[in-house]
Amino acid sequence: MGAISYRDEYRKIAFTPPQLRGAWTRRVEIFVEKYVPLLSGLGFEVVEPEVYSEEILYLVHDREYVDYVKRMSKSGRGWLDYGDTPAYPGVFEDALLAVSGTVHCAEQLDNRSVCFNPQGGFHHARRRSAGGFCVFNDVALAARILSKRGRTAVVDVDAHHGDGTQDILYRDSILKISVHGYGYGFYPGTGWIDELGEGEGKCLNVNVPVPLASGDDVFEKVLEELLAPLLDSYGPRYIVLQGGVDGHRGDPLVGLRFTDNSYWRLALLLHSYVEKGAKVVVTGGGGYVPVEAARLWALELAAILGGDMSPIKPVEEESVSDEYTKSIVDDRVSFLKEKLSACNII
Repeated sequence: MGAISYRDEYRKIAFTPPQLRGAWTRRVEIFVEKYVPLLSGLGFEVVEPEVYSEEILYLVHDREYVDYVKRMSKSGRGWLDYGDTPAYPGVFEDALLAVSGTVHCAEQLDNRSVCFNPQGGFHHARRRSAGGFCVFNDVALAARILSKRGRTAVVDVDAHHGDGTQDILYRDSILKISVHGYGYGFYPGTGWIDELGEGEGKCLNVNVPVPLASGDDVFEKVLEELLAPLLDSYGPRYIVLQGGVDGHRGDPLVGLRFTDNSYWRLALLLHSYVEKGAKVVVTGGGGYVPVEAARLWALELAAILGGDMSPIKPVEEESVSDEYTKSIVDDRVSFLKEKLSACNII
């Protein structure tokens, strides 16, 4: 069985600049109106999350930062960061409500295999700061909560590196895998292959930065040579997926060339772990073409729960990377395999 953590307020929440607000909220509307009825027929149930106490935020954020967001929420002016994440009246309450959906998903896993929060995936929020349309980091929060119950892994396929999740969990004994775009001037500029973790988290922080010209063949290579072997070796009981789909070909903020085939392959891989007893929290993350974001979320969820039996399947022709891009990825994957092998991680 699966769950969708949803409140009607999620149709109106967006921590983006004004020009992106419509795209962010519209994708939730399309998902709820078009795909929730279909997913309900596959075993998903809509559950309304409670609003958790702000105390839950202190698992991943400093009290001083939480107080800062509360003050900015009351003033309702300016930015929470350097100009990406606006402060507006009630932003604290909206951010807590969004995070509550993911926390609720983590709580649902006692009785569900998969739970999705379409208003989640805020992986740029750091312990002490906002960033990249993210106020509070629900991805790191869910991972911390679930890691108290069993071995937990974070898989992040958003086109932008989850710098906030890495910042918060860098020393935690939680496997973190991020597959993201990387190039000159591309936000946030972090997530290089040598950022492998520290302390108890040493060799558990795996970044796979790919050139912005990468297509499905690159994603498949990373999936087969790194992501699957890492999850096989680690054997997580819980997986937190930051399921951002802004790496999809045509997204206006990115430039990667993944098609629905890449997200389908990822979902089938996660389904194989669900069949072995793993539980998965999925968060929406990025994606700025509303009709495609909603469709790809539904494709991921249906396949994670139902595998090849999913009625939602890829419809796009696979994309192929140029030889130069493939050679760059080959070198980076080889570097990571060598380092992780030395750590006995794969």
